[in-house]
Amino acid sequence: MAIEAERGVKVDAAEHELPTRSRAVDVVTVADAEVGHARKGACDPLVGGVILFTRNYADPDQLTALTTAIHALREPSLLIAVDHEGGRVQRFREGFTNLPAMAALGKLWDSNPESGKRAAFQVGYVLASELRACGVDYSFTPVLDLDFGPSRVIGDRAFHRNPETVVVLAAQLTAGLKAAGMGSCGKHFPGHGFVIPDSHVDLPVDHRPLESLQEDLFPYRQLGLDGVMAAHMIYECFDCNTAVFSNKWINYLRNNIKFDGAIFTDDLSMAGAGVVGDMCNRVEAAFRAGCDMLLICNSPEAVDEVLLKWHPQLDCESVRRITALRPEHIALAWEQLQQDPIYRDACESLQSIGLIPAAELRP
Repeated sequence: MAIEAERGVKVDAAEHELPTRSRAVDVVTVADAEVGHARKGACDPLVGGVILFTRNYADPDQLTALTTAIHALREPSLLIAVDHEGGRVQRFREGFTNLPAMAALGKLWDSNPESGKRAAFQVGYVLASELRACGVDYSFTPVLDLDFGPSRVIGDRAFHRNPETVVVLAAQLTAGLKAAGMGSCGKHFPGHGFVIPDSHVDLPVDHRPLESLQEDLFPYRQLGLDGVMAAHMIYECFDCNTAVFSNKWINYLRNNIKFDGAIFTDDLSMAGAGVVGDMCNRVEAAFRAGCDMLLICNSPEAVDEVLLKWHPQLDCESVRRITALRPEHIALAWEQLQQDPIYRDACESLQSIGLIPAAELRP
């Protein structure tokens, strides 16, 4: 489980998580929690991480102080995560590079494949190196959903309609993440790009046969991902449960696709997760389905209830998968990063082709 932090150096809460006592971990967002409440939650053995949002951010210095305080809460330290993809899903903006939406990389690929590949690597490197310089360990990226067109929530977050192009660009972006010391998280398994409804506010149902879904699944088969986030969607051809609560889908990911990394739920506070009842039911259903990390965002009361009532058994394999997400190397500090030749070359190259504004370049 995880908690969220306030804008100050005080530790609040965040939403990303890691299980130390069980296979599941839920990530909790407690934006308005008192510091004492947050510290208490962060020290619970079921809480493995923190997820940050825009409301937790003021500038790079404040963010660094905040992550330092969170990491100091316990040993081993909590994993600090964020949804930082580029485009409209980028939690930190002022002081950070304004990264392009992934669809911009797809368009560049269409006109010049080599330039598209190079830019995807550079975006991944800039994204991860800036986050790591401020103490953030992990970002929930890349989006592997295919751009079928009508989705209300995916849209330009997707690289491309063609799954082979998605694989090429996502592979380059994840290589950039790795070069900066950060793991990857493919989402939203098995695919959220075809349906129109947004699972934040609705329960989408995909009526396609499994054969058609193989397009969506192709990136998961081809990429060496560190984590995967499951979708709050029902795929009628396969199971009546959403992917997050489906043992069939989780087993398919493990046994058919041969994925052995950490499996995250999408936020269990989303409307698409309400199909199984209250938060305790949601956590238990996702845990039984086989998810390693359970995210609870924007619901501190639900977090308290789960910590009080839920007592799962330890799963050593989940602990191993989650531990593997922790960065292995010390990152460059923010000031050092601004002088790093690889980082500067990436920023200058992205600026030269119009993927980031010229104003983003720093002296």
